[in-house]
Amino acid sequence: MQETRQCQNCKNEFTIEPEDFKFYEKISVPPPTFCPECRMQRRLAFRNERNLYRRNCNLCGKDMISMYQKNAPFPVYCQDCWWSDKWDPAGYGRDFDSSKTFFEQFQELQRLVPRSQYLNMISTRMINSPYTNCAGDIENCYLIFGALNDRNCAYSHYLENSLDSFDMLYSEKVARCYEGFDIDSCYNVSFSQSSQNCMDSMFLFDCRNCNDCIGCSGLRNKKHYILNEPYTKEEYEKKMRELKLNTAEGLATFREEFLNKVYQKTPRKYYHGQMNSGFSGDYISNTEKTYQAFYTKNTRNVKYSFWCINGQDVYDYFAWGDLEKSYEVVSSGENSYNIKFSNCCWGGSRDIEYSDFCISGSNLFGCVGLRSKQYCILNKQYAKEEYEVLREKIIKQMFDMPFKGRDGAVYKYGEFPPIELSTVFYNDSVAQEHFPLSKEKAILKGYPWQEGERGVYKITQKGEELPNTIHEVGDDIVNEVIECTQCKRPYRITEQELKFYREQDLPLPQLCPDSRHLERTKFRNPLKLWHRQCMCEIENHEWHGRGRCSNEFETSYATERPEIVYCEKCYLREVV
Repeated sequence: MQETRQCQNCKNEFTIEPEDFKFYEKISVPPPTFCPECRMQRRLAFRNERNLYRRNCNLCGKDMISMYQKNAPFPVYCQDCWWSDKWDPAGYGRDFDSSKTFFEQFQELQRLVPRSQYLNMISTRMINSPYTNCAGDIENCYLIFGALNDRNCAYSHYLENSLDSFDMLYSEKVARCYEGFDIDSCYNVSFSQSSQNCMDSMFLFDCRNCNDCIGCSGLRNKKHYILNEPYTKEEYEKKMRELKLNTAEGLATFREEFLNKVYQKTPRKYYHGQMNSGFSGDYISNTEKTYQAFYTKNTRNVKYSFWCINGQDVYDYFAWGDLEKSYEVVSSGENSYNIKFSNCCWGGSRDIEYSDFCISGSNLFGCVGLRSKQYCILNKQYAKEEYEVLREKIIKQMFDMPFKGRDGAVYKYGEFPPIELSTVFYNDSVAQEHFPLSKEKAILKGYPWQEGERGVYKITQKGEELPNTIHEVGDDIVNEVIECTQCKRPYRITEQELKFYREQDLPLPQLCPDSRHLERTKFRNPLKLWHRQCMCEIENHEWHGRGRCSNEFETSYATERPEIVYCEKCYLREVV
């Protein structure tokens, strides 16, 4: 039976469906006391992807780049030291103290066990890419995050299987692409969104199999189109020269024309994705029975998830994939099974609860930093029978003596750890990007917050004063410290970056990498759904005749937004 409950955190009501109760019963956990949105915020607060700091390894002392600030409340080791046999995570094991809450003891352990400098995978292909995080199998990459199997890429987030591409977001299988969001299998495509299998094009939205197109939306299998109008090859090339899209001024002018004339006026499908059966969410593909899911593909029976790849029977998940029968998990996977309330447990891990950064383990409860261990609680080794008895004792104590957070919430067994236990400062976390808070509000709720140290640089050039074309730029630009036009922070142009702009005939960016990322995210729909009706009123759609289509759906396009949003049936009739 469906139940409506009040969220402990935001006090709003939320619904638990009958199939949700079946899932919770299947994995032996109580129903949640936080609403889905607050649960997502809580998980996102445990992962830092984009913020890097310079500090020293607490074991070997060498200077390094890390996702943890210099004065983080725990030791931080470089990758070589952390994965070495120079220290033993099991050496931090301790007995469970029944006079203290479990979460108090877990936090004490978190502050003792060393952390790895970042979440990059150990791989022979992490070559010449020190300024990265949450990445694996990359070479000659700079400031890319959540990335896998990339070469010669920079300033990108969630990029996979790509070459020679800069400033990309949620994209894969791209080459020589620039300033793109949700781009798949494209070559030499710039300033574009949600397009696939396109080449030699700029300013595309929702295009498929298009070549030599500029400023187009909703096109299929087209060539030599500008602002959705066809041109001959000769006319197209002439118009290209007239637009001067190799200049900063020309790009800015055309961008506004594209947004006003085509982007906002072209009907769009109510969600981004394809090949789904029984689903709700956005940026979702090849799923079955997957609901309230975002940036998710190849899943079955998944719900309340953000960026889940190759998952089955998974609820409340964030970041990565390849796991089964798991609940309230962050950054775990790689063929893992039955992971609950845990962060960064991968490598075929099984039957793990309330643990943090444990690799290839099984039957762990409240552990931190263990590798290839089993039957451990608070990093202490037990016999199988002892482990099972103590685990049940701790779960009972978590119900009888729950942890009370500084935010006023009560955390019993079945809740993901409170944000105040995160090893990541809230302002460094992914939560700040999707659920932004002021410093004052975060501290009031007890969330960790600390401004990281930044270098002091003398500005030598302002972004708005950069040359209009790349042809006017000399090699000495790599020595300049440029002031971002938007946030006023300093940034540089790297040699790799300069080479890319010259090859692509693109002007230098006037914004720093962080501001460019922020501008890209403005085109990203939120991790939230609204109930809406199709806006189509076209009379030749025989299924609804005259008047407005009656189809309704859940969409991440809020009701007050200006875009024209169609159901899938009407949308497919109109794309050309």
